[in-house]
Amino acid sequence: MERSNQTSPAQQNARGIVDDRMPELSDWCATIFDFGETAWREYQSAAWYVARLRAEGFSVEEGSGGMPTAFCAEWSNGDGPIIGMYAEYDAVPGNCQAASTRREPRAGLGFQAGGHTDPHSGLGIATLGGLLATKAAMQKHGIKGGLRYTGEPAEKLRGSKPVHAAKGYYDGLAAMLSFHPFYMLPMCNTVRWDTHCGAAYAMIYRFICDAPESWGADDGSPIPQSHSAVRAPGANDALMMMYQSSKALREAMLPHQGGWSVSEAILTAGQATADNLPAGLAEIQYMMRTPTLAMADQITAVLDRNATAAAAMTGCRWERHWVSKSRPGLANHAMANVVWDALRDVGAPVWDDAAKKIAREIQSSLGMTPMQDPFIDEMTRLITPQEAEAGLRQDLPPSQLNSTSDDYTDMTWHAPTARFYIARPALKTPDGRPYPPWVMNALGGIPATIDPMIRTAAKVLAGSALRLLEDADARQAAMAEFQTRTGGGVGGTKWMPPLCDYDPPIHFRWPEYVTTPRGRDWWIPATMPDA
Repeated sequence: MERSNQTSPAQQNARGIVDDRMPELSDWCATIFDFGETAWREYQSAAWYVARLRAEGFSVEEGSGGMPTAFCAEWSNGDGPIIGMYAEYDAVPGNCQAASTRREPRAGLGFQAGGHTDPHSGLGIATLGGLLATKAAMQKHGIKGGLRYTGEPAEKLRGSKPVHAAKGYYDGLAAMLSFHPFYMLPMCNTVRWDTHCGAAYAMIYRFICDAPESWGADDGSPIPQSHSAVRAPGANDALMMMYQSSKALREAMLPHQGGWSVSEAILTAGQATADNLPAGLAEIQYMMRTPTLAMADQITAVLDRNATAAAAMTGCRWERHWVSKSRPGLANHAMANVVWDALRDVGAPVWDDAAKKIAREIQSSLGMTPMQDPFIDEMTRLITPQEAEAGLRQDLPPSQLNSTSDDYTDMTWHAPTARFYIARPALKTPDGRPYPPWVMNALGGIPATIDPMIRTAAKVLAGSALRLLEDADARQAAMAEFQTRTGGGVGGTKWMPPLCDYDPPIHFRWPEYVTTPRGRDWWIPATMPDA
């Protein structure tokens, strides 16, 4: 595949800017990694980005789309096309890990606290590095246009992007660039081609037992028995029936193909002490990832029936609250080619001796024989978008157009979008044993191991953005393809409108850090260091 452009002086300049700012980017990544804040509760992380962006000359809207931990930053160098990028910074509960070569939580916390798994700490700082390098090169070389940078909380719940999309934050962009860390073939050091990520729904089923006295029949006693309302099964029982029945019927929800999945998480349960009272409130969240919206609707109908039955059997009523309704993704080959050109110019990330030393320490700490080259070989190689597409399609039926899950897909319906992946650090297994999850989490926080990914991704982002700003033909080709695929752009005959018809679900009992007279801790306190 021939390269379709030559690297411009501005693109070359941007690479040097990324190199010059790597010490800062490394420190910033460590900061977000240590925050380890989870979905809808990324208060410190969002505040850090807002302050940093304002210091770099951006105007920033805090709380964009009605989401307290979201933001939208803008900068202009005069009239011209606007390029979009974004940060993610949410972590995952139960994955607290220090930037260490052994399993240990971050200082003052237990393992149940939040931690970065993908890692979004590196994702966000890589995109910030690309953004700042693009801005500096635009200023130096007099390139007209603008940059829009959104802060996207709750990506693990596919939370913010459907909201931002519905409220117009991606409208008016000439292009959107979407990066994610990845190491598994075939989506490693490549760009998505045809098969983009699929749809996703997420919702909370809330069971409320607010009339327990109406449960059961009167036993004829002339004096009501004390605490007779405890005979009502209550909300906990409703939740358990919902959980068990949905598990039992999962295989009947959809055919055995299509790469769909359903997962659940219990948010609240009980709402009463050990007194003689039934639980008044319980909540369970479901998330489904499917290739099509029709499949998501079918699963939702099954879950609704299960909730109705569980509530009827336990003296409860139920409510469904949306967390996410996200569209499947739309391809754009012209955009993919632009990013692929930049990726080939930059090359794959390289892990040096310092990183390899860290990797060997981890292998030794696990009782493994340290390896001379401990990182997976494919992490330092590029794979063409077409080769990656062919590998991805091997296990998919021909009729399936979308696969796996990520909420960047909502952006693809508002601007020409490229989705690309840069390798994150991952280790070979010297004796075939799998690594425990903490290893990947630690590698995402140790500067020597995560910085190569940040450096590479930032350079690819800056190179791609500048190419689109400088090359009108490339920009127009991407927009023409977007117009064709949507039947006329936003609102066109083939365009899929936003599905978000709900308020941001920020008021639920999402896991978070809390401050009490006992100090700051995770909402599940750490009772002992090795808990």
